[in-house]
Amino acid sequence: MIAVIQIGGHQALVSEGDVLEIDKLDSEAGKTVSFEALLVSEEDGTNCKIGAPLLEGVRVEAKVLEHDRAKKIRVFKMKPRKRYRRTKGHRQDYTVIEITKIGSGTKKSEPKKESSEKKTDKKSTSQKPKQATESKKPTTKKKTVAKKKKKS
Repeated sequence: MIAVIQIGGHQALVSEGDVLEIDKLDSEAGKTVSFEALLVSEEDGTNCKIGAPLLEGVRVEAKVLEHDRAKKIRVFKMKPRKRYRRTKGHRQDYTVIEITKIGSGTKKSEPKKESSEKKTDKKSTSQKPKQATESKKPTTKKKTVAKKKKKS
């Protein structure tokens, strides 16, 4: 199976066994993480399921292999004939993950709703509704000044 998942602000096309370098995650090496799927399909394109925007109950599980930093890149700014030169460097943190399972996972449990008896008890002991404290400012009309025409 293949799936399109959303990781951070990016989307990735993955299949089981793929190894990806993604933006840094806050989980330890060796732990498993799960991502929500946007699209799930067979390798040949049959049995395609598309979410709106996410598929309900379909999760992609991955194992965190390691955390590392990318090679340093140099950012060089220069303005010709002005003696302006600036050099800065940057190293991006990333996490290496391996996709272990594509399929249905545990659905998110919905919060339990209170029974109707408890709701009626709350209504009977409710406080007075708060009145609006906003005061409306009086609107003033702008005076229009007529322009005098010059006689020619």
